[in-house]
Amino acid sequence: MYLSRVALLGWQLLLDHTAPSALHNSRARYDAPKCDEDTRVEVTGEIATFLENWDGPQRLLCMTGAAGSGKSALQQTTAERCGMKSTLGASFFFSATDPSRNIMDPVVPTIAYQLGRRSPEVKRLISAGVEEDPLIFSQSLQDQMATLIVGPFERLASTGRLDLSVVPYVILIDGLDECMGEDYQAELLRAIKECLLVNHLPFRIFIASRPEWAIRTALAPGGYLHALAYHIQLSDKYDASGDMRRYLQRRFHALSSRADNPHWFTQNDIDMLVSAASGQFVYVAMAFNYISERRASPAERLKIVLTWTPRDGRKARPFEALDMLYTNILLNAKNAYEAVDTNSDRDFLLLLRTHHLNISRGMASVSSWHFSANALSTLLGLGAGGSEDLFSDLRSLLTLERNDSGHFTLRLYHKSLSDFLEEESRAKALFVPRSCLCTHLARCCMQRILECPLDLDSYANTVQDSREDAQSHFLRDLINTIHYMPEILLETRYVDIRTIGIDHELADFTQKGGWHKLDRHMPAIIPRWQTMSRVGSFGLFIQTLRAFAGTRIVSDIPLSRGAN
Repeated sequence: MYLSRVALLGWQLLLDHTAPSALHNSRARYDAPKCDEDTRVEVTGEIATFLENWDGPQRLLCMTGAAGSGKSALQQTTAERCGMKSTLGASFFFSATDPSRNIMDPVVPTIAYQLGRRSPEVKRLISAGVEEDPLIFSQSLQDQMATLIVGPFERLASTGRLDLSVVPYVILIDGLDECMGEDYQAELLRAIKECLLVNHLPFRIFIASRPEWAIRTALAPGGYLHALAYHIQLSDKYDASGDMRRYLQRRFHALSSRADNPHWFTQNDIDMLVSAASGQFVYVAMAFNYISERRASPAERLKIVLTWTPRDGRKARPFEALDMLYTNILLNAKNAYEAVDTNSDRDFLLLLRTHHLNISRGMASVSSWHFSANALSTLLGLGAGGSEDLFSDLRSLLTLERNDSGHFTLRLYHKSLSDFLEEESRAKALFVPRSCLCTHLARCCMQRILECPLDLDSYANTVQDSREDAQSHFLRDLINTIHYMPEILLETRYVDIRTIGIDHELADFTQKGGWHKLDRHMPAIIPRWQTMSRVGSFGLFIQTLRAFAGTRIVSDIPLSRGAN
């Protein structure tokens, strides 16, 4: 059936609103990452089983995972395999760096184009819908889906002119988080729920995204997609270490013809790269791209990757692309956090790096101080839920885990993020020196002591607890703060002996009566110190405080009382 001139005009108008580079086989995505034949077998099998299960209760598959965990490679692999089976209806690959596909405007037209080009009848009805309402592309996503997708399929199915059982039914959307605007991401998810997840339509939809706000809240218990979606949490469920080893072994063997020595790499080299990746497939992929540079020796470049540190002063930057990924995620999170009115006077990077310093101390074999994530957020003045708000837009890089005692612990998915944050040459404008972190943390400790009320009744009013519970909170709050303050003060000296900012803070603390206030709390604190504090004792507290006082030419710290 040929399209009329009017219908052709409608189809051309549709084409004008598409994003050709968003298709899985577009030239703009040449050599897109995909899974090797014997890698990611378990997860690709789970995806295929879902998409091919017509009797399953759910029509939407959502896969979330950390940055660099291989979501796009899995989507590309799924697209190619569905294409070979003639089940691929449409695909849309978002990209934050491509202005033609980092916005929501072309999504529905691009999907409609792909569905229409496979069926002359569908194409005719889509074209007629556009011709009837040329402004459809400026309307809501739900109205666009109703006009360009749902309407044509419903009409053809009701008249018997289209057998829905043979329609290419798989719709793939990759990188939802790379679309600008969380509200637009949420709008797409809601439009899919309202328009496409209905029994009389054949579609199975597969969406991949970092676990950012829009999809995370939709999939959470009580969220509008929680009961409707089959959720694969890639970072938690699948260990890709074996796949990464096979990936590197195959590719390193293929490079052997360019190396003078066929044994130019060892299994230990591969194990070191996989260990450094921390489950991050993009890490080994970028390492291989660097090692396989055509005009370089693979053996020499492998050595650079295994031994490289930015302190070497070398021009080589094997992980430059990874640094750009971290930079973009952190900048977006920083801007979103500081745009909230209540956070306008807070330094996102300072708070993040303080939490990062805290977990690095917690992982050290000998750690003099370490707070739970809740306690640290309280100390930093973030209030209830402060940790969740701070890390809300970083869920692709880290997670907050609750332990048996109800306290939160921060965990980074990738070791390479720590390396990035700690090196000024990599983090650049996002870098925060350790001296600033320690000084800020010491300042918060002193401010916390100054703000603590001296009587339990007033404290009970602030926490809305009984006097007994208030006393427990009160003492724990004080001991957690006081216990580590000397160690933190001392670290400000070890990090940078030239730091003078802390001297000004100490002078202010002394002038405001901070030491005397601390002294007045000691009768209540000392009996509980040993049982409530996780490490050390009151004696160690005094010893460390004296050590810090010894680093200062003039000390304002009164150590005579309670020191013996």
